[in-house]
Amino acid sequence: MENLSAKELQLMQGLAQQVTALRPELLNADATTGELAWVWGKDFDTLSPFWRHRLWLVDGRLVAWGWVHLPHRIPREDGTFREAATANLIWQTHPDQPQLLHEILDWYDEVAGSVDRLLTIQSADEHAQAIVTKHGYVFDAEAGADDGSWVQFNRRELSNLPDPILPSGFRFLTAREVSGADAVKAHRDAWQSSSFSETAFERVQQTWPYRGDLHVLVEAPDGTLAATAIIWLDEATRTAEFEPVGTHWDFRRRGLGTALQLHGMHLAKAAGAKHMLVACLGAPAHTAARNMYYGVGFRALTRDLPQIKTVR
Repeated sequence: MENLSAKELQLMQGLAQQVTALRPELLNADATTGELAWVWGKDFDTLSPFWRHRLWLVDGRLVAWGWVHLPHRIPREDGTFREAATANLIWQTHPDQPQLLHEILDWYDEVAGSVDRLLTIQSADEHAQAIVTKHGYVFDAEAGADDGSWVQFNRRELSNLPDPILPSGFRFLTAREVSGADAVKAHRDAWQSSSFSETAFERVQQTWPYRGDLHVLVEAPDGTLAATAIIWLDEATRTAEFEPVGTHWDFRRRGLGTALQLHGMHLAKAAGAKHMLVACLGAPAHTAARNMYYGVGFRALTRDLPQIKTVR
């Protein structure tokens, strides 16, 4: 069993580019160019022993892939654990090859064994909805509830961009202007349960298409890095994506997230992007991030339909 390599990851990102150009509403959770880079880069050193993957090629061209995250329990520095009791499938097929999801799900059954299985499909993907039902999956009522963890995918054209406004004394920076340790601290101050490390950040920095000049931050008057966002630019489709975006807990509700989003979109546009993508929790009970994105012009493109298959 070999780990998912950077070369294979780029093949998967290449399929993401094709789907982005042809049918962006069919991009699956964690299967976009930026999401793949972020998830692989930050988690490779800790979670890769629990990953399984398979690629489907036709005439040397990648047309489908599956990436399984198996159950795990990994200690964090604070004594808690990062754990999952179920298997989870990230997957993608080319829009012209939807039937390959049958083979992906058969392979998933073999890999997952005797544990419950999760996956997500998109609300716009009628083929996938029919296929997963035939394989014994049902809508995950808990994850898909009004207070659940399902994700909404949002899109914005990079036109008519307002100028960002920061509170007095705050300023924009990029990751090129701060140390790796400080960039990691900014992330962990925004996501306090995160185990993101300098080693993980170094791998993220080496993962295509990361660019330090598109990793943007806000510095507070006291020197604290109060907000952070990474922009992943796919020059082929002229599409950029925010992942992740976060604000330090002590600096929330000051408009920093809105300002950082607008600043980042101006940078992405200047770098050649025409479209911007971002994902967020979509359930009605989780309005904060969605309202921020709506406030800067994003609108929903599609949403996850979480699925579960119980085998016990």
